[in-house]
Amino acid sequence: MTGMKGPGIFLAQFLGDEAPFDTLDGLAEWAAGLGYVGVQIPCNAQLIDLKLAAESKTYCEDLRGGLAKHGIEVTELSTHLQGQLVAVHPAYDTLFDGFAPPEVHGKPAERQLWAVEQVKLAARASANLGLSAHATFSGALAWPYVYPWPQRPGGLIEEAFAELARRWVPILDVFEDVGVDCAFEVHPGEDVHDGATWERFLAAVDNHPRARLLFDPSHFVLQQLDYLDFIDRYHDRISCFHVKDAEFNPNGRTGVYGGYENWVDRAGRFRSLGDGQVDFSSIFSKMAQYGYDGWAVLEWECALKRSDDGAREGAPFIRDHIIRKTERSFDDFAASGIDRSAIRKLLGLSEERP
Repeated sequence: MTGMKGPGIFLAQFLGDEAPFDTLDGLAEWAAGLGYVGVQIPCNAQLIDLKLAAESKTYCEDLRGGLAKHGIEVTELSTHLQGQLVAVHPAYDTLFDGFAPPEVHGKPAERQLWAVEQVKLAARASANLGLSAHATFSGALAWPYVYPWPQRPGGLIEEAFAELARRWVPILDVFEDVGVDCAFEVHPGEDVHDGATWERFLAAVDNHPRARLLFDPSHFVLQQLDYLDFIDRYHDRISCFHVKDAEFNPNGRTGVYGGYENWVDRAGRFRSLGDGQVDFSSIFSKMAQYGYDGWAVLEWECALKRSDDGAREGAPFIRDHIIRKTERSFDDFAASGIDRSAIRKLLGLSEERP
């Protein structure tokens, strides 16, 4: 029987300079001790040699073996930072240079080429690791124009998405070649940040079969989007799932835009699992209803709670919400067991069809 897998945990927020958070082995042992059975690995040199993983199945077998001794699997690889750099508006060049190696700082064109190659390597590495999906960001060319003031000139958004597609289609083709889904996290700051922009992007890449979604309900709360309706609309493209909570408490002082406040003082705040407003019971029910068989992965972010407490609470929260889909109907005990002839009689029909 297949079904949702988990609990998993995204390692990006826990990677550090001190043990056990400074190595993949240390993080795997730590995660296993908290009850996780999978780790989502950011493509950071501290955790994985991405080029070697893309070229060597032996390296990938050794990596998987090292995790397996702790009872841990790889859920997905992540190129959120590299994917962001596939498309960067010049207004963000300086800020996003920090996502790339020093040798391409101040060189947007070279940085973009580096990012594209990194995501392609991640596709091949994912295949060598036996993974079915990969997590990333779309990047953004149009984000500075998200609010239509001053008035946007006609064609600006269309050209932004056309260019985004020109950059991503060759990458998506690599994912197709290796048989791995490329799941874009719907996220503010990306050109793909809601259902409407996802539809624009999907149309621009000609409904590419490997263009998929990473579903994270916390970003829907902060944008005041209906995350349950999103699942209904786009469930056939969801390949990854970040289990992250959030709350939205607007007042007369601040709302969706946040008033340039810090995370604690914003109306929309990320919270640890169970501390926010996300209806996870309904989400897990819909994911089961539509047959989602990927991983449920904690991405911990919280404006208030300590990360170690959030990680400790996350594994049982996810485990208790995963629905193992039933293989039989709940009312099978009352089945009548009558044959076709009896059924026709019940319908007032003759024994033989006219």
